[in-house]
Amino acid sequence: MLPQGRAGIGPSAVARAEPQGSAGTAALTLREVDLAFQRMADAGGPGSTKARIGYLRELLERATEAEQSFLRRLVFGELRQGAQAGLMLVAVAKAAGLPGTKVRRAAMLTGDAGAVARAALAGGAEALEKLDLKLFRPVQPMLAQSADDVGEALGHLERAVFEPKLDGARIQLHKSGNEVRVFTRRLNDVTASLPEVVEAARSLPVRDAILDGEAIALRTDGTPRSFQVTMSRFGSRLDVSRMRDDTPLSPFFFDCLYLDGSSLVDEPAEARLAALRETLPGDLLLERVVTEEVREAASFLERAIRMGHEGVMAKRLDAPYAAGARGRAWLKIKPAHILDLVVLAAEWGHGRRRGWLSNLHLGARDTEGGGFVMLGKTFKGLTDAMLAWQTDRLLGLETGRTAGTVRVRPELVVEIAFNDIQVSPRYPGGLALRFARVKRYRADKRASEADTIETVRALHDMRSRQD
Repeated sequence: MLPQGRAGIGPSAVARAEPQGSAGTAALTLREVDLAFQRMADAGGPGSTKARIGYLRELLERATEAEQSFLRRLVFGELRQGAQAGLMLVAVAKAAGLPGTKVRRAAMLTGDAGAVARAALAGGAEALEKLDLKLFRPVQPMLAQSADDVGEALGHLERAVFEPKLDGARIQLHKSGNEVRVFTRRLNDVTASLPEVVEAARSLPVRDAILDGEAIALRTDGTPRSFQVTMSRFGSRLDVSRMRDDTPLSPFFFDCLYLDGSSLVDEPAEARLAALRETLPGDLLLERVVTEEVREAASFLERAIRMGHEGVMAKRLDAPYAAGARGRAWLKIKPAHILDLVVLAAEWGHGRRRGWLSNLHLGARDTEGGGFVMLGKTFKGLTDAMLAWQTDRLLGLETGRTAGTVRVRPELVVEIAFNDIQVSPRYPGGLALRFARVKRYRADKRASEADTIETVRALHDMRSRQD
């Protein structure tokens, strides 16, 4: 992941920055690449897009073909090399001779694996203990796993607090007096883009606070607008006032990590929620129900869906705030849309999936133009058994390959669950599935029976009309 986030570079900009060729020998350094992306991120005002494209083209021209591929995937967030953050922290702990729990906790509270590694290797346990929760230093957000329904969630949590699952943008708010900063899920500072969130924070009757929540664009009746409408407010520092008038955001907070000098991350969720209720006005809080009854939780889920939300979150009441962790103390329950699509190609996996065809290219049937229209890729939802089976099956359908990708005859139908459809200039149909994952293969269906691009467009248009 780029430290600068997307750095203002999208798919169309990458396409316009493509060089005529590549360098013959590797000469780029890590520092040069970082500085180049920082220049792109810092570019602003009239002509900034052209400037970013120029910086990126200059970087790509100096890169070898393999380095160019690496840089493109880095920009698109598609760089998967098998060494996730958790594994890196294990390596740091082993190299420093420290317990893994101490290293993980320091990483959770700082949100900076590099700083943790430097402290652990240079100063040991004593240096790690100094890395604590600190105002205006964002931490990785606590994450959730999925449950199929409220019954499964309560079976695991027994008694839980349920909240609506908003389809907004995760924010982490830091406040000290009148100084306020807002960070994204990826810890980017977006304070300048969200003045209404800053104003809401300044009006809070607290001196210091770190709050976890979401910002979302709502219609006049209180129902949510699409995720893309909300995200149009993030990252832009131009015409913020006009964008605020066109697309106002509403902040909602569901967790409190720090309050008036005291860290609450080790407190149980029940205590952190009580701190929120006692501190924040009702219009900044989510509706909640605490229950152990499946019927009551199911009713709450139905109400959330009727209001246009994705689903609900179920949270264990005695769990601490595990920053950066995706555990089962938080469970998300959201009904998914289903499409039967055709596999057009697949990419070889990395890390533990090396040797298997993993990332599937998904297509919908085009009844007017013939053939299939690509709607995106997914490697999610695949078990080891499915990976082994699909590798064997897809190699039998191979029609050709490029670096890392095997093209196949469009015969294999796969059932795909997804949460939404969004506009995407990356694909010929102009649409892409959000959070697509494999449910199962449909051996009973032929490609001619797969869902059509017309069906996908109709689903997207129905949601767009609501916005």
